[in-house]
This record gives sequence, C-alpha cells and structure tokens, in this order.
Amino acid sequence: MKVLITGAAGFIGNELALRLTTRGDEVVGIDNLNDYYEVSLKQARLDRLKDESRFTFLKLDIADRAAMSKLFTEQRFDAVVNLAAQAGVRYSLKNPGAYVDANLVGFANILEGCRQSKVKHLVFASSSSVYGANTRLPFSEQDNVDHPVSLYAASKKANELMAHSYAHLYSLPCTGLRFFTVYGPWGRPDMAYFSFTRKILAGEAIPVFNEGRMKRDFTYIDDIIEGVVRVIDKLPGGDEQWNGDEPDPATSYAPYRIFNIGANNVVQLLDFIRVLEDCIGKRASLNMLPMQSGDVKATFANVDALQEAVGYKPSTSIETGLQRFVDWYKQYYSET
Repeated sequence: MKVLITGAAGFIGNELALRLTTRGDEVVGIDNLNDYYEVSLKQARLDRLKDESRFTFLKLDIADRAAMSKLFTEQRFDAVVNLAAQAGVRYSLKNPGAYVDANLVGFANILEGCRQSKVKHLVFASSSSVYGANTRLPFSEQDNVDHPVSLYAASKKANELMAHSYAHLYSLPCTGLRFFTVYGPWGRPDMAYFSFTRKILAGEAIPVFNEGRMKRDFTYIDDIIEGVVRVIDKLPGGDEQWNGDEPDPATSYAPYRIFNIGANNVVQLLDFIRVLEDCIGKRASLNMLPMQSGDVKATFANVDALQEAVGYKPSTSIETGLQRFVDWYKQYYSET
C-alpha cells in the first residue's frame, strides 16, 4: 500500500511513518518544517527514516494549493493520513491566522487532492478539544460538539464537517480520529509533560493551571499508532440504519466515521506530576495559576466504538509511558 502522511516530521506522523514502512508499506511524507517549536527536533525525527528505502520526504506546505495539486497529480496514494495541522490551544489565542491557513485551507486542499486522485481512504486527525464546553464524562462520539472553547477546537470540528461533505458528495471514505493528550518519546516540546520535565530538571517552577484541578486522558504514542494503523486498514462504509430524524454524529449514511482514541483512564494533573517527579527522581516546584482561556477542566475518552470497530483499546499505564519519555528526554538532550 502507498500512503501519504502529512505532518511527517511531527510527533505522531513520524512514528506512523516508521511503523508503516516497517510493515512494508511505501510512505511519502510531507511537512513544511515550520518553527512553531524547535526545527532541530523535527529534523532529528526525519533522520530516523533516512536509511529507509520505503520512505520519501518532500518539504511541502498543505496550505499551498498549487503544490498540493501537483503532488496528487504526480502520485497516486491508496490512503492519506492527514496529521499536518497548527496544534496547540493557547497558541490559537495569539496567532489565529496560522490555524485558518493550516487547519482549514490546508485540509481543504487535502480533501480536494483525495477527490481528484480517487484515494481509497482519508484518515485525519481531529482532537479531544472538540468536546469544548461538554462536561459529561467520559466523552462519547455521540455527544454534541457544537460549543468549542478555542479556535483550535473549532478548526478541528470544521475538519470533521468538511470531511463529511466530501464523503457525501464524492463517496470519499473518511475517518476522523479524536486524539486525547498524546505523549511519549520524541513528543512535542509545547506539551505540558515536555515543558514540565525541562523545568524540573533545571530547578525551575512549573506552571500548574486551575491550581491543579485538571484531569486528562493521557494516551501513550505507541497506543495511538496501533489505533491509527488499524483504522487505516478499516474502510468506513455507510450505515444503512442511520436515521436523519435522530442523527448519530459519529456515523453516517455516507462512508464516514469518527472515533475517539484515548487511554480511557482519566488522571488528575497533580497525580500526573507526582508520577513524573518519580520518573525524573526530583521534586517539582509548583506555581499555582488560575484557569487559562481556551482550556477545559477534564478530558476522558469513551473508546467503545474504536474497540468494537478495530478490536483495540489503548493499555499503556501512565507510569510506564512517562518513564519511557523521561529516559528518552535525558538521552536525547545529553546528545544534542
């Protein structure tokens, strides 16, 4: 199978490229290598694939319509996994234009490329952020998600709507994956666990928003990748039982599905910090702060639909996952 991965220098995209090439797939990876966080880390991720003959990297921006049209014209992909996006809730308060360009314009270019070249399956990253103001836990794909609390969340909800329109109009099989707080080795420096580790090792206080009264469904990277790979191989079909009088947001009469991918295990932020301290072997100084705009107090994934569809449920404990991250962090930053 030939697969296009957008955001191939990113955390999830790079791990997915490694997994797919290992199993024998041909992978074309694209990324614009922007400086939202350290480009050297993105390049180091790509270097892990430099000797892999099944992997080809192209520096491209998905928001560049002409470049994306050329890519889809010149190459034929069996599947496309769109992981390229402007990430981060808080950054969307500072630079909303980046989210419009990458997450809306860029995603439209992906959809159009898939339509024109008759891609068999588009898998795209959504986010747990779409649940926004929802407070009923665990979050289910059947929940209404019409109340986002950040532009980032709104852009991801927009992706789901855009994909459904293409599934309806052009019978393009589309599967959206709502990722829940992905962490692990080679992760994103803008994520809390990454910056916490850096600050604890440096003896600096770590910012703890909402005075630690936060809960997250932390999901280890290997669990995410296993779920993504299984979803790639599971083409969605239209649900003949779908009822427009009582519409299910996660399915459709069109070839379209939405899945949560989370650990299905909510962790209190202060408990998370204690585990991280144990892994590092050093206590943290906590700077208790109020709730930040755009944040939500809790995320918790119901993963019954994913388990039923592809027979998989994430299982890595927070203790195991954080220890692997800390071990990687110490090694990586001692060598760079």
